[in-house]
Amino acid sequence: MVYSIQPAAKPEVPIIVSVPHCGTAFPDEIKDQYKPKLIEAPGDTDWFVDTLYDFVPAMGITMITAHYSRWVIDLNRDPYSKPLYKDGRIITPLCPATTFLGESIYKDERQEVDLLEVKRRRELYYQPYHAKVRELLAQRKRKHGKVLLWDCHSIRQTVPSIRPDKFPDLILGDADGTSASPGLIESALSVLDHSGYTVSHNHPFKGGYITRKYGKPLKNRHALQLEMTKVNYMDDAEKSYDKARADKMRELLKRVFEKLIEQI
Repeated sequence: MVYSIQPAAKPEVPIIVSVPHCGTAFPDEIKDQYKPKLIEAPGDTDWFVDTLYDFVPAMGITMITAHYSRWVIDLNRDPYSKPLYKDGRIITPLCPATTFLGESIYKDERQEVDLLEVKRRRELYYQPYHAKVRELLAQRKRKHGKVLLWDCHSIRQTVPSIRPDKFPDLILGDADGTSASPGLIESALSVLDHSGYTVSHNHPFKGGYITRKYGKPLKNRHALQLEMTKVNYMDDAEKSYDKARADKMRELLKRVFEKLIEQI
Protein backbone atom coordinates (compact mmCIF):
# COMPACT_ATOMS: atom_id res chain seq x y z
CA MET A 1 0.00 0.00 0.00
CA VAL A 2 1.72 3.15 -1.23
CA TYR A 3 -1.06 5.60 -0.36
CA SER A 4 -4.43 5.87 1.35
CA ILE A 5 -7.50 7.61 -0.03
CA GLN A 6 -10.08 9.37 2.13
CA PRO A 7 -12.92 9.97 -0.33
CA ALA A 8 -15.29 12.91 -0.22
CA ALA A 9 -18.11 12.24 2.23
CA LYS A 10 -20.54 14.62 0.53
CA PRO A 11 -20.98 15.83 -3.07
CA GLU A 12 -17.50 16.37 -4.49
CA VAL A 13 -15.97 19.79 -4.98
CA PRO A 14 -13.06 20.32 -7.41
CA ILE A 15 -10.32 20.20 -4.76
CA ILE A 16 -7.85 17.40 -3.98
CA VAL A 17 -5.73 17.45 -0.82
CA SER A 18 -2.33 15.73 -0.93
CA VAL A 19 -0.22 14.83 2.13
CA PRO A 20 3.01 13.35 0.76
CA HIS A 21 5.20 13.45 3.88
CA CYS A 22 2.99 11.98 6.63
CA GLY A 23 4.09 8.37 6.04
CA THR A 24 6.13 6.54 8.69
CA ALA A 25 6.31 3.00 7.27
CA PHE A 26 9.39 1.27 5.83
CA PRO A 27 9.14 -1.65 3.37
CA ASP A 28 10.18 -4.98 4.87
CA GLU A 29 12.79 -5.62 2.17
CA ILE A 30 14.87 -2.55 3.12
CA LYS A 31 13.83 -1.81 6.69
CA ASP A 32 16.83 -3.55 8.26
CA GLN A 33 19.24 -1.26 6.35
CA TYR A 34 18.20 1.76 8.43
CA LYS A 35 19.30 2.72 11.92
CA PRO A 36 16.54 1.28 14.14
CA LYS A 37 16.52 4.15 16.61
CA LEU A 38 16.02 6.72 13.84
CA ILE A 39 13.15 4.95 12.08
CA GLU A 40 11.24 4.38 15.30
CA ALA A 41 10.15 7.98 14.82
CA PRO A 42 11.57 9.32 11.52
CA GLY A 43 12.43 12.89 12.34
CA ASP A 44 11.71 14.56 8.99
CA THR A 45 8.10 13.35 8.96
CA ASP A 46 5.26 15.85 8.59
CA TRP A 47 3.78 14.47 11.80
CA PHE A 48 -0.02 14.30 12.13
CA VAL A 49 -0.70 16.45 9.06
CA ASP A 50 -3.12 13.78 7.80
CA THR A 51 -4.95 14.03 11.14
CA LEU A 52 -4.94 17.82 11.01
CA TYR A 53 -6.70 17.75 7.63
CA ASP A 54 -9.04 14.82 8.27
CA PHE A 55 -12.06 17.16 8.21
CA VAL A 56 -11.79 17.74 4.45
CA PRO A 57 -13.90 14.76 3.26
CA ALA A 58 -16.87 16.35 5.09
CA MET A 59 -16.38 19.38 2.81
CA GLY A 60 -16.54 17.28 -0.37
CA ILE A 61 -12.75 17.07 -0.75
CA THR A 62 -10.84 13.85 -1.43
CA MET A 63 -7.52 13.41 0.39
CA ILE A 64 -4.56 11.24 -0.61
CA THR A 65 -1.92 10.46 2.03
CA ALA A 66 1.45 8.71 1.81
CA HIS A 67 2.12 5.39 3.53
CA TYR A 68 5.92 5.22 3.36
CA SER A 69 8.38 7.56 5.03
CA ARG A 70 10.04 10.26 2.94
CA TRP A 71 13.31 8.53 3.94
CA VAL A 72 12.21 5.70 1.64
CA ILE A 73 11.07 7.96 -1.19
CA ASP A 74 10.34 11.69 -1.20
CA LEU A 75 7.13 12.16 -3.14
CA ASN A 76 7.64 15.93 -3.34
CA ARG A 77 10.99 15.79 -5.16
CA ASP A 78 11.73 15.73 -8.86
CA PRO A 79 11.84 12.05 -9.96
CA TYR A 80 15.49 12.48 -10.97
CA SER A 81 16.41 14.71 -7.99
CA LYS A 82 16.67 17.90 -10.00
CA PRO A 83 17.17 20.65 -7.36
CA LEU A 84 14.10 22.70 -6.47
CA TYR A 85 16.13 25.61 -5.12
CA LYS A 86 19.49 27.09 -6.05
CA ASP A 87 20.18 29.30 -3.05
CA GLY A 88 22.67 27.07 -1.27
CA ARG A 89 20.28 25.36 1.12
CA ILE A 90 20.64 21.63 1.73
CA ILE A 91 18.07 19.75 -0.36
CA THR A 92 17.59 16.04 0.22
CA PRO A 93 17.18 13.97 -2.97
CA LEU A 94 14.46 11.58 -4.10
CA CYS A 95 15.88 8.83 -1.86
CA PRO A 96 17.63 10.53 1.05
CA ALA A 97 20.63 9.02 2.81
CA THR A 98 20.70 11.66 5.56
CA THR A 99 18.31 13.69 7.66
CA PHE A 100 17.77 17.40 7.02
CA LEU A 101 20.55 18.00 9.54
CA GLY A 102 23.01 15.76 7.71
CA GLU A 103 22.91 12.66 9.93
CA SER A 104 23.15 9.35 8.06
CA ILE A 105 19.97 7.29 8.37
CA TYR A 106 21.58 4.01 7.25
CA LYS A 107 23.56 1.55 9.36
CA ASP A 108 26.43 1.56 6.84
CA GLU A 109 26.65 5.39 6.97
CA ARG A 110 26.18 5.69 3.20
CA GLN A 111 25.91 9.23 1.87
CA GLU A 112 23.76 8.37 -1.15
CA VAL A 113 21.47 5.60 -2.37
CA ASP A 114 22.59 3.48 -5.33
CA LEU A 115 21.02 4.55 -8.63
CA LEU A 116 19.54 1.12 -9.33
CA GLU A 117 17.89 1.16 -5.92
CA VAL A 118 16.57 4.66 -6.55
CA LYS A 119 15.07 3.43 -9.84
CA ARG A 120 13.46 0.47 -8.07
CA ARG A 121 11.90 2.66 -5.39
CA ARG A 122 10.77 5.21 -7.95
CA GLU A 123 8.85 2.53 -9.81
CA LEU A 124 7.40 0.83 -6.73
CA TYR A 125 6.61 3.72 -4.39
CA TYR A 126 6.80 7.04 -6.25
CA GLN A 127 5.05 6.45 -9.54
CA PRO A 128 1.87 4.89 -8.05
CA TYR A 129 1.29 7.92 -5.80
CA HIS A 130 1.73 10.37 -8.66
CA ALA A 131 -0.38 8.25 -11.00
CA LYS A 132 -3.22 8.39 -8.46
CA VAL A 133 -2.84 12.15 -8.05
CA ARG A 134 -3.08 12.57 -11.83
CA GLU A 135 -6.14 10.31 -11.92
CA LEU A 136 -7.93 12.25 -9.17
CA LEU A 137 -7.15 15.60 -10.78
CA ALA A 138 -8.34 14.38 -14.18
CA GLN A 139 -11.58 13.05 -12.72
CA ARG A 140 -12.42 16.34 -11.00
CA LYS A 141 -11.42 18.41 -14.01
CA ARG A 142 -13.66 16.35 -16.30
CA LYS A 143 -16.56 16.80 -13.92
CA HIS A 144 -16.10 20.46 -12.99
CA GLY A 145 -13.98 21.94 -15.78
CA LYS A 146 -11.31 22.99 -13.28
CA VAL A 147 -9.52 21.58 -10.25
CA LEU A 148 -7.25 22.67 -7.39
CA LEU A 149 -4.59 20.54 -5.71
CA TRP A 150 -3.72 21.62 -2.16
CA ASP A 151 -0.41 20.14 -1.00
CA CYS A 152 0.03 19.96 2.78
CA HIS A 153 3.31 20.19 4.68
CA SER A 154 4.79 21.00 8.07
CA ILE A 155 8.29 21.73 9.34
CA ARG A 156 10.17 22.31 12.57
CA GLN A 157 10.29 25.92 13.69
CA THR A 158 14.03 25.96 13.09
CA VAL A 159 16.08 23.99 10.54
CA PRO A 160 19.60 25.49 10.46
CA SER A 161 20.52 23.73 7.21
CA ILE A 162 17.80 25.76 5.47
CA ARG A 163 17.92 29.06 7.38
CA PRO A 164 19.19 30.26 10.77
CA ASP A 165 15.98 32.00 11.83
CA LYS A 166 12.64 30.56 12.82
CA PHE A 167 10.17 29.99 10.00
CA PRO A 168 6.92 31.95 9.74
CA ASP A 169 3.85 30.12 11.04
CA LEU A 170 2.37 29.66 7.57
CA ILE A 171 4.00 29.80 4.14
CA LEU A 172 1.83 29.73 1.03
CA GLY A 173 3.66 28.57 -2.09
CA ASP A 174 2.51 28.99 -5.68
CA ALA A 175 5.80 28.78 -7.61
CA ASP A 176 6.05 32.57 -7.76
CA GLY A 177 2.50 32.95 -9.03
CA THR A 178 2.73 30.33 -11.78
CA SER A 179 0.95 27.31 -10.24
CA ALA A 180 -2.50 28.81 -9.63
CA SER A 181 -4.71 31.64 -10.83
CA PRO A 182 -4.37 35.05 -9.16
CA GLY A 183 -7.95 34.70 -7.87
CA LEU A 184 -7.26 31.45 -6.01
CA ILE A 185 -3.96 32.73 -4.63
CA GLU A 186 -5.61 35.90 -3.37
CA SER A 187 -8.53 33.95 -1.90
CA ALA A 188 -6.18 31.81 0.20
CA LEU A 189 -4.01 34.75 1.25
CA SER A 190 -7.02 36.90 2.18
CA VAL A 191 -7.96 34.37 4.86
CA LEU A 192 -4.43 33.51 6.00
CA ASP A 193 -3.35 37.15 6.28
CA HIS A 194 -6.15 37.88 8.77
CA SER A 195 -5.61 34.78 10.88
CA GLY A 196 -3.33 36.14 13.60
CA TYR A 197 -0.50 33.86 12.45
CA THR A 198 2.66 35.11 10.78
CA VAL A 199 2.28 34.47 7.05
CA SER A 200 4.80 34.44 4.21
CA HIS A 201 4.20 34.07 0.48
CA ASN A 202 6.69 32.01 -1.58
CA HIS A 203 9.50 32.53 0.93
CA PRO A 204 11.39 30.54 1.97
CA PHE A 205 9.28 27.86 0.25
CA LYS A 206 7.45 28.42 -3.01
CA GLY A 207 6.09 24.92 -3.52
CA GLY A 208 7.86 21.65 -4.17
CA TYR A 209 7.71 19.29 -7.12
CA ILE A 210 4.01 18.48 -6.65
CA THR A 211 2.94 22.12 -6.75
CA ARG A 212 5.14 22.94 -9.72
CA LYS A 213 4.31 19.76 -11.65
CA TYR A 214 0.53 19.83 -11.35
CA GLY A 215 -0.18 23.54 -11.18
CA LYS A 216 -1.07 24.53 -14.75
CA PRO A 217 -3.60 27.37 -14.44
CA LEU A 218 -3.84 27.89 -18.21
CA LYS A 219 -5.21 24.32 -18.32
CA ASN A 220 -7.61 25.03 -15.42
CA ARG A 221 -5.49 22.86 -13.12
CA HIS A 222 -4.26 24.80 -10.12
CA ALA A 223 -1.95 23.90 -7.23
CA LEU A 224 -1.04 25.55 -3.93
CA GLN A 225 1.27 24.40 -1.14
CA LEU A 226 0.84 25.30 2.50
CA GLU A 227 3.82 24.81 4.78
CA MET A 228 3.32 25.39 8.51
CA THR A 229 5.53 25.20 11.55
CA LYS A 230 4.72 22.20 13.71
CA VAL A 231 4.17 24.16 16.91
CA ASN A 232 0.94 25.44 15.40
CA TYR A 233 -0.67 22.04 15.98
CA MET A 234 1.89 20.15 18.13
CA ASP A 235 3.45 20.77 21.54
CA ASP A 236 6.48 23.01 22.05
CA ALA A 237 8.81 20.00 21.76
CA GLU A 238 7.26 19.15 18.36
CA LYS A 239 6.63 15.61 19.57
CA SER A 240 2.92 15.30 20.33
CA TYR A 241 -0.34 16.42 18.77
CA ASP A 242 -1.80 19.36 20.69
CA LYS A 243 -5.58 19.28 20.27
CA ALA A 244 -6.20 22.87 21.32
CA ARG A 245 -3.62 24.25 18.91
CA ALA A 246 -4.74 21.86 16.19
CA ASP A 247 -8.41 22.75 16.57
CA LYS A 248 -7.57 26.43 16.14
CA MET A 249 -5.59 25.64 12.99
CA ARG A 250 -8.34 23.36 11.66
CA GLU A 251 -10.87 26.19 11.96
CA LEU A 252 -8.57 28.44 9.93
CA LEU A 253 -8.04 25.75 7.29
CA LYS A 254 -11.81 25.24 7.03
CA ARG A 255 -12.25 28.96 6.36
CA VAL A 256 -9.55 28.81 3.69
CA PHE A 257 -11.26 25.90 1.95
CA GLU A 258 -14.67 27.55 2.18
CA LYS A 259 -13.21 30.59 0.42
CA LEU A 260 -11.47 28.44 -2.21
CA ILE A 261 -14.62 26.42 -2.89
CA GLU A 262 -16.52 29.66 -3.35
CA GLN A 263 -13.82 30.99 -5.69
CA ILE A 264 -13.33 27.87 -7.81
